Amino acid sequence: MRPEWVLLVSGAALVPWLYVLARRTVPPTALVGRWNAAWVGLDALEALGLLSTAALRRRGDDRHRLTAAATAALLVVDAWWDTVTAAPGGELVSAVAMAVCAELPLAALCTALALGRERRTVTDATTVGTTTTPGPPVAPGMPTAPGTPITPGRRPTRE
Repeated sequence: MRPEWVLLVSGAALVPWLYVLARRTVPPTALVGRWNAAWVGLDALEALGLLSTAALRRRGDDRHRLTAAATAALLVVDAWWDTVTAAPGGELVSAVAMAVCAELPLAALCTALALGRERRTVTDATTVGTTTTPGPPVAPGMPTAPGTPITPGRRPTRE
């Protein structure tokens, strides 16, 4: 079965399951053990995602789009859980403020980076400077024409 069909069937199967969860399975309140570990773990993953996205993008590596997408999802989940689990009053106001002022704007930035159309490229090392000597041998499929941009983090395609 093609992956698209697996995803489609799985997503459709979750719709009735949501009803079961909302009406019959999940209690309206719960006492949770290791609550602090859950939140610290989520925030640690967000920090890792933000730092790795920044590092990859700074190096011009297109894989920053993958970490940006995952980090955006984590930030949205964090904003959601912070607000729906907050107690009424000051705790809820604080959760909404964090969501609106920090988590959701960062998620939007990460989404823009993940979907961005710009290409950060570096120039082929053999064309840098004024030398006319050929550069080192290149792997099969790599661009060989002078001035051909190489995109870090992407495998070359064979033509």
